[in-house]
Amino acid sequence: MSNQKSNRKSLLSAFYNFITVPESSKHSRKSEDIAGFRKKLTRKFSGLQKRVPNGFTYRFQRYGGPKIIVFILAALLGFYFLKITHAATFVSTIESEIGVTSGNACTVSDAESSGGGFVTFGGGCSGALTKISVNGSSVGRTFDGIGAISGGGGNARYINNYPTAQQSQMMNLLFKPNYGASLQIFKVEIGGDTNSTDGAELSVEHTRGNINCNAGYEWQMMQQAKALNPNIKLYALAWGAPGWMSGHTFNSSDTITYLIDWLNCAKQKGYTINYIGGQNERAYDDTWYKNFRTALNNAGYTSTQIVASDKFGGDSQASAQASFDVANDMAADSTLKNAVSVVGAHDVCGYPTKGLQCYSTATAVGLGNPLWISEAGHMDGNTGAANIARTFNRGYQDAKLSGYIQWPLLNAMPPGLSHENYGLITAAEPWSGYFTANHQIWAFAHTTQFTAPGWHYIDSGTGFLGGDRTNGSYVTYKSTNNSDWSLVAETSTATSRQTITATISGGLSTGAVHVWASNLNSTDPANWFKHVGDVTPSSSAITYTLQPGYIYSFTTTTGQSKGDVGTIPTAGTFTLPFSDSFASMDSSNEAKYFATMSGAFEGAACAGGVSGTCLQQNTPTDPIDWGSTSPPYTIVGDNTWSNYTVTSSILFKNANSTAGVIGRFGHVTNVANFNGYVLQLSDAGAWSLYKNNTGGSATILASGSVGSIGTNSWHTVSLAMQGS
Repeated sequence: MSNQKSNRKSLLSAFYNFITVPESSKHSRKSEDIAGFRKKLTRKFSGLQKRVPNGFTYRFQRYGGPKIIVFILAALLGFYFLKITHAATFVSTIESEIGVTSGNACTVSDAESSGGGFVTFGGGCSGALTKISVNGSSVGRTFDGIGAISGGGGNARYINNYPTAQQSQMMNLLFKPNYGASLQIFKVEIGGDTNSTDGAELSVEHTRGNINCNAGYEWQMMQQAKALNPNIKLYALAWGAPGWMSGHTFNSSDTITYLIDWLNCAKQKGYTINYIGGQNERAYDDTWYKNFRTALNNAGYTSTQIVASDKFGGDSQASAQASFDVANDMAADSTLKNAVSVVGAHDVCGYPTKGLQCYSTATAVGLGNPLWISEAGHMDGNTGAANIARTFNRGYQDAKLSGYIQWPLLNAMPPGLSHENYGLITAAEPWSGYFTANHQIWAFAHTTQFTAPGWHYIDSGTGFLGGDRTNGSYVTYKSTNNSDWSLVAETSTATSRQTITATISGGLSTGAVHVWASNLNSTDPANWFKHVGDVTPSSSAITYTLQPGYIYSFTTTTGQSKGDVGTIPTAGTFTLPFSDSFASMDSSNEAKYFATMSGAFEGAACAGGVSGTCLQQNTPTDPIDWGSTSPPYTIVGDNTWSNYTVTSSILFKNANSTAGVIGRFGHVTNVANFNGYVLQLSDAGAWSLYKNNTGGSATILASGSVGSIGTNSWHTVSLAMQGS
C-alpha cells in the first residue's frame, strides 16, 4: 500500500500545555393455525382437564511544557409426527418452539385459575411450582431506580460526533420512557483532565477560579436525557481532579470548592443534581464527607444527596462486603450518618458483574439508608444481559440493594481501547453513523419500563424459584398509587421450566396482567422484549410457566413498548486521507473524532502569526490521577490503518517542552503503556524515535538534534510507516 500523506493541515495534531495547532420467519405455521390447533387439542382432551493493532498515531509530551500527543488512531413443529404422551408438556413445547411466547398461563385449581391462558392436562402446570404472595401490605424498601454511567473513561466521547439523526435514535433507546432502556438514573463523570479508564474528560476548571461551564460533553448528554425524561435523576461523581488542589490530594477543602463550582455550572444550565459522590474507588475520609455536606448546605444544595463511598468490591464475599466499610463509620458517627444519604458500593455482585450472588453487610442494612450498587458492570453489551437481569433481581433478595448503576452506559470511543464492546449501545463509527443496540437494553427494560423510582418492593413477592437460586429469582414492586404492581422473574440459570402461582392481595389490582418476555440466550433481537400475552386473574391469582433462560415481566400497568429506531446506516471504515484544520469544534469544544486520553485538548485561538482556531492542551500541571499517570495526548483514527504518514504542525508556548506523534498505536494496558512508534521533539531541538510497548518499556531506534527551535513558532513533525 502506498503512503497516504498530509500536510500541516492534514491528518492530526495535538498539543500539551498551551501547545497549539494551526487552523488549517423461522417457523412457517401461522399464529392462527396454532390457535386452531390449541382448540382442537382442548376439545380432544376436555375430559382430562383438571385446571490496538496497526493504525493510530498520537502526539506525546511530558507535563511541565507543551506536550503533544495525537492518536491517529427446527423444523415446522412436527405436529403430525409427535406422539402425545403428556399433553401438558406438548402444549408448552408448541408455545416455546414457535418463539411467540416463552411460557404459558395454566390452571392448577379452581382457586388458582389463570382464567384465559393455555390449558394443561394430567399433571397440572409443567415445571416446579413456586407460590408467590403479591401482598400490597408486605411493603419493603423504596425502589430508588436503575441507571448507567457516562464516564469513567471517555466511553461516550463519540456521541456528539454522530449525525443528529443517529444521536436522536440512540438517546431515545437510552432515555425515552417506555421505549428502550428507559433509564431512571443518569450518572456522569465530573471531568478532571485525567485518564479514568479509556479516556479523559474535560474539567470545567483547569486552573483555580478560571471556570468554563461549557467544557465537556456530559452537559449535552444530560440535556438530552432531561429533555426525553424530565423525571430522570442525575448523579455525578469525580474520578480525578485538576492539579491545583492543595496538597495535590482529593480529600481537601479545595476539592469541595471545585465540586461546588461544578454544581454551580449545572445549576446555571438548569440541571438539578440529585446525587453526588466523592472520588471514585479511592480511600475516603469521614471528615471530608461531613465537611462536604456542610458546604453543600451553605451553597444552597440541601436537596443534593451524598453517595459514599463508591469503594470497589470484587468477586469474593469478603471483598464485596468490605466495600461497605463506610457503613461501619456511619453506625458509629451520627454526624457522618446524617451527612451521607446513600451507601453506595461497587461490584458487589461479582466482578465482572455476574449477579449470581450479591452482598452487603448487616451493619449497612441496619442503618436504614438506601443501599446501592453504585457501579456494576465490565460486561459485554450482549452476553451481559443475563448478568444484569440477575443483578436487578437478586441484589434486593440477597443484599437489600435498592439502586443499580451500570458501567458503562455505552461504548462510543475509538476501537482498540481496553474496554470496548461494553454497555447498552456500541457506537464506534461516527463517520458512518452506524451503531448497534445491544441486548442489555432490553434486560434493563424488563424492570425500568414496569417500575419508577419511589415504588416499593413487596417483600412477600421476592425470592428464588422453588426456594433455590439456581432455578432463578423473582421480585415484585408496588406502585405509589397503591394499586398497580409489577413482578419480574428470571430463569437465567434454570435448566427446566418453572411454574409460578402469584396470589394478589393487600389492595393491589386484580385486573388484567400483561406479560412480556425475552430469551436471554438468543442473539436474535426479535426474541428480546416481546409482549407475549395477557392473563386475567381468577380468584385473585394467576399461574404461569416460565421457560429456562428467560426474563419475564408481569404488570398491571400499560404503555410499555419496544422502540423501533428505524433505519441505521451501514457500517463503514474511517478512510484515508483524513485531515482537520480545526476551523470548527464540536459542541464540547473538542476536535471532531479526536478522543483525549489524558490532559485537556480544546479549541483556542491560534498563535505564532497564524489566525483561526487551533487545538490547544490546557492542563498546566499534573492532575490528581485516578489510575495510571501519563503525559497528555489525544487520539484519532482507525485500527485498520497500517501504511500511512501522519503529519502535524506544532507550536511550543513554554520552554522545556516536548511534543511528538505516534504511529501504529496498538493495544493499551493503561494510558501510558501501549504498542506503537513514537517520534518526539523538544523545543531545544533534540529528537528521538522509539518503539513503545504495553510492558511500559521503550526501545530507542534513532535520535539526534536539529538545533534549538524555541517557542512561539511553528514546526512540522512527520512520521511515515510502511511494511513491517
